[in-house]
Amino acid sequence: MIQLDSREHTQAMTTPAEHMPETSTAAKVAPVTSRVCHWLTPILYPLGRHIVLPFYFRRLKVTGQENIPKTGPVILAPTHRSRWDALVIPYAAGKIATGRDLRFMVSADEIKGIQGWFIRRMGGFPVNTRHPGIGSIRHSVELLRNGEALVMFPEGNIFRETHVQPLKPGMARIALQVESSQPGIDLKIVPINIRYSEPVPHWRCDAEVKIGSPLNVANYWTKSAKKSAQQLTDDLETAMKELNGEKVSADRLPVATP
Repeated sequence: MIQLDSREHTQAMTTPAEHMPETSTAAKVAPVTSRVCHWLTPILYPLGRHIVLPFYFRRLKVTGQENIPKTGPVILAPTHRSRWDALVIPYAAGKIATGRDLRFMVSADEIKGIQGWFIRRMGGFPVNTRHPGIGSIRHSVELLRNGEALVMFPEGNIFRETHVQPLKPGMARIALQVESSQPGIDLKIVPINIRYSEPVPHWRCDAEVKIGSPLNVANYWTKSAKKSAQQLTDDLETAMKELNGEKVSADRLPVATP
């Protein structure tokens, strides 16, 4: 859902948000915000968990919930196979399952009309997937600095193929910016694999969510921001492939988290 691989946004990732010139074009853009509506979520979460998803899916299995940190900043990094992912992730990792409210980067095209009204009140905020704006990046950094749980789809878009697609580097750049601007914040990235029994999920198909061990972003911070982001992206991709049952070579195993 987020693609941050243009030259303009590479610069944004390596420059702390608070040090960006206020006279720049990006600074003139209206700030991006998000919120969790605490009277609406107690209604929608149980509705989705106990009625909508059990009715639609024949079986929905979740493993590895213990890998999601209970406190502190965390990026949840799922594969992206269907629009159902937006309901499956809260089921697997949201308030009822882990005690944490989730924030989401959502395609700007999806935050329209009545659907957009609900998304904005469930923690979603828009991002232009073709040309991500500075406002979305700044808001992501702000959320993580405040210890929130942020969902980002590192493959960038929905893919029907079962294998993990090459990851976009934007997530790693945001994570490293947060870690470098606030050392010791202990930011984690949790790889997640979502698999449906059919390429296009239909009524009474199966769904499975596997949640992997978190990557510690602090382990990747070096003097070279570009190399750090690439290593973190590579290791996250490897972790996601392992969850998906794909073979990976020994030299691609992620950096161990102490």
